[in-house]
Amino acid sequence: MPASTAMASGVAGRYATALFELASERSALEQVERDLAALDRAIAESADLKRLISSPIVSREDQARAMEALSDQLGLGRIVKNFLGVIAERRRLAALPAMIAAFNRLLAQHRGEETAEVTSAVPLDEAQLASIKDAVAAYAGRPVQLTTSVDPGLLGGLVVRIGSRMIDASLKTKLQHLELSMRGVR
Repeated sequence: MPASTAMASGVAGRYATALFELASERSALEQVERDLAALDRAIAESADLKRLISSPIVSREDQARAMEALSDQLGLGRIVKNFLGVIAERRRLAALPAMIAAFNRLLAQHRGEETAEVTSAVPLDEAQLASIKDAVAAYAGRPVQLTTSVDPGLLGGLVVRIGSRMIDASLKTKLQHLELSMRGVR
């Protein structure tokens, strides 16, 4: 196994590694990256799609037909379209978001970038993301690829994960620390 794919493990990691190696062989890493980004956005924006990929009740055939229709609608390339067919047939669609994340980590590692997960209380605009990306790149000492998510439970601020390191600057955590110090438990 190439060194660039050694970090992927588990079901999602194995499928992501296979997809990464196939895309690399066919010089289609950028196309697969774009296709997976479109697919990831579609999953994030559609509760019905989330239910479809995670439902054990929906048959393999129905999941495969739905993925083919979605692939056509999104204009996905042959590699990702075939990949979706395979994972639908093998009942692995529930792991698709994790596969996309694992592929992105492999691609970032291949490019010599660091990956960082940013969770915020509200969606961030492009200027905020650019500022965060610059700050995280300075902290990591190399280029950074960001993945973002929203968790209203944070109340405000951010949580940034870079590999095994976590920077928690959320209002929720600050309030919890304040509560503990007021109790004298610290």
